[in-house]
Amino acid sequence: MSREGSVTVNGSTVPIGPSTTVGDLVRSLGYDTSRVAVELDGGICPRATLDDVVLSDGQVLEVVGFVGGG
Repeated sequence: MSREGSVTVNGSTVPIGPSTTVGDLVRSLGYDTSRVAVELDGGICPRATLDDVVLSDGQVLEVVGFVGGG
């Protein structure tokens, strides 16, 4: 069970609420979950699990968004 707290995302502190998932956080930051890669505490968080992984206070994430172009 997650408690309120904060996580670090791309070097910045971001508050989280209870039961906030990686997917919830990524969407709240304006990313499309189908177009990101997420590293959680040094390991890759598979895209298929973003809505299942509940964050805990103090965790560290790196979020990289993919941009199409030509």
